[in-house]
Amino acid sequence: MAKTFTSLSLIISVAFLAICTARRPPLVSDVPVNYTHVCEPSRFAKQGLDIAEFGYCDTSQSFEKRAKDLIDRMTLEEKVLQLGNSAAGASKIGLPPYEWWSEALHGVSNTGPGTNFDEVVPGATSFPTVLLTTASFNQSLWKTIGEVVSSEARAMYNLGKSGLTFWSPNINVARDPRWGRILETPGEDPFVVGTYGAIYVRALQDVEGTLNTTDLNSRPLKVAACCKHYTAYDIEDWLGVDRFHFDARVTEQDMLETFQPPFEMCVRDGDASSAMCSFNRVNGIPVCADKTLLQDKIRGQWDLHGYIVSDCDSIEVMVHGQKWLGDTQEDAVSQVLKAGLDLDCGDYYPKYLKSALMQGQISEAEIDRSLKYIYVVLMRLGYFDGSPFSSLGKKDICSNENIELAAEAAREGIVLLKNNGTLPLNSSKLKKLAVIGPHANATKAMIGNYAGIPCRYVSPIEGFSAFAEVTYEMGCADVACKNDSLIFPAMEAAREADATILMVGLDLSVEAEGRDRVDLLLPGYQTQLINQVAKASKGPVILVIMAAGCVDISFAKNNELIQAILWAGYPGQEGGRAIADIVFGKHNPGGRLPLTWYKAEYVDAVPMTSMPLRPVDEFGYPGRTYKFFNGSTVYPFGYGLSYTNFSYKITPSKTALKIKLNKYQHCNNLNYTNDDVKPFCPAVLVEDLGCEHEFGLEATVENAGKMDGSEVVMVYSKPPTGITGTHAKQVIGFERVFVPAGGKNKVKFTFDVCKSLAIVDGRGNKVLPSGLHTIMVGDADVSFFVEVQFYQ
Repeated sequence: MAKTFTSLSLIISVAFLAICTARRPPLVSDVPVNYTHVCEPSRFAKQGLDIAEFGYCDTSQSFEKRAKDLIDRMTLEEKVLQLGNSAAGASKIGLPPYEWWSEALHGVSNTGPGTNFDEVVPGATSFPTVLLTTASFNQSLWKTIGEVVSSEARAMYNLGKSGLTFWSPNINVARDPRWGRILETPGEDPFVVGTYGAIYVRALQDVEGTLNTTDLNSRPLKVAACCKHYTAYDIEDWLGVDRFHFDARVTEQDMLETFQPPFEMCVRDGDASSAMCSFNRVNGIPVCADKTLLQDKIRGQWDLHGYIVSDCDSIEVMVHGQKWLGDTQEDAVSQVLKAGLDLDCGDYYPKYLKSALMQGQISEAEIDRSLKYIYVVLMRLGYFDGSPFSSLGKKDICSNENIELAAEAAREGIVLLKNNGTLPLNSSKLKKLAVIGPHANATKAMIGNYAGIPCRYVSPIEGFSAFAEVTYEMGCADVACKNDSLIFPAMEAAREADATILMVGLDLSVEAEGRDRVDLLLPGYQTQLINQVAKASKGPVILVIMAAGCVDISFAKNNELIQAILWAGYPGQEGGRAIADIVFGKHNPGGRLPLTWYKAEYVDAVPMTSMPLRPVDEFGYPGRTYKFFNGSTVYPFGYGLSYTNFSYKITPSKTALKIKLNKYQHCNNLNYTNDDVKPFCPAVLVEDLGCEHEFGLEATVENAGKMDGSEVVMVYSKPPTGITGTHAKQVIGFERVFVPAGGKNKVKFTFDVCKSLAIVDGRGNKVLPSGLHTIMVGDADVSFFVEVQFYQ
């Protein structure tokens, strides 16, 4: 009996202890420690290691020497396991696992396994998609957005919710209006795309006070950015042709003139710490296996200070999709490693590099080289030693200031396409507002892709409710708008309202990664919805297009019953507020289209797979982008209206550039439509010139209206008349200038003659032509000539 009592007492005691333990708060020793850097003495001690024995934690040594020490401590098996995006780490030497793949295209995203949202960090600020932000043409805004995104990213890292390496931005030129990823890009102009890329990368990466570091391979980084997708990548899945199998047949002229400049600017001017090679082939060779494009160009000529990573599973695509050269897995990993690919977003490097080495296809030194590049980047990030950003935390994510910046970015990007004087609406005279369409109550559609979880959503209905009583009708069940069953209730709402807002367009079901468009029209019955509602409406009708790629809305442009049209892109989490602020005049629109809006028949004139930018006369293909397309458009590149009127006065700083040639500088021939106007020295190779000559202008912008506003001053150059095969014009500079009503403001531009006036001839030579170059400000209303003369 006593024995039984003792056993029972023990059971009760154990049960009571379990209950008490379950109810008590966790002890400090129970909570996992979120170490924000590797070389933390207590972390090593916890693993039974003495940090003093590990040279890679010795901050008195260079990053390169420390990286070598780290690599030298690894076995071959451990080395290859670090070269996939999910690096395994090596516990015996104190190296933790690391996930390389995070995204921050227009806010911290949960695309990729490196970032996650939960109760600790439920969301991050979601800015407009890149195309709409670009439409602001406000370089200081681009920088501020990047700085906020990097602060939120760093704060999330400190909280254990993200990595430090973000594979953004996407800087592919939007060559074809059907491309599904246009929303991610800065548009169709290579200079604009490259400028955005360099600014955004700098904003993500730069640490204040370190910009004058002499050794750029040791320059500290806030977070690491990535220039992608290199190169000539702009097909997802078009009529059975997909990005995994497409072979982009590109002339050297188009490579040097259109596809490569944004990446060169991103790597050189932005000092990006990584670049990503794309799935596709270029002229028969997979980009990730092309030594000329990777090792020679990015790392060599452009002097990359960082690593090159593959788009995810690109090596596997080479083997199983493209079946390039009949490669085995070992063949493929050997070829891309030798070409200059350092990190595999995938598992081919971890799985097959060791066996490739055993077969004698690669050396261990080549593996070590790539490891050095990636670990030096992590050291620059403070991953090993800590950083000055350790104080960033939850308070720095979704702050009121960040949310307001998201709204301002949307306001500045929205483009006014049509206005017969109806806008801005007067809230004191309007009591009832009908907000109609598949995007009237948009939330998730506003943030596009690579967006993560936003701090909040402000839908168009919510935005307009701040100004008037809103009646909401869908008009269409979704953007597909497969029938007209909801059009009649929408018409009834418009009959009763003082004004009608039609919210229509596209979404990720139409244009997205992996999904190209087949036409340039509004889907389904959306056009019918617009026309019938416009006809029924009692008050003015304002049409708002939410889409990235162009839409042929000629019918609405020409319809007198539609008083105004706005393009709102995908305006981010605060989109509804921004659209309403524009419509009711709380903000004066000043955005400009970063794309040409083609007519619908364009898609019937040229296949998406035809890569040339210039017209292909043999097949009757028209040119691409504003630089080479000479047909009629719905709206041209750079188009955008305001609620006020601006005028320019231009003062050139120099109109004649006389360049003396030495005996090593020679004239290059150019083809002219009429040889009688050909100069004696048509052009000189840019690489042979010192390019020390500059010209410039000062623009005085006057606001002649009654409302404050911002004007985008766009400067173009046009080559001398008569040279065959050149662009019609090209952007060489732009600034957004705020001008108060009745006031003036000045902006100055200085241009490098080689960067701003050079062309690429049909033989792939970058040359500076002689003759009269036209400099146009705005839509050619104001222009002047800069004459280039060569003499000996």
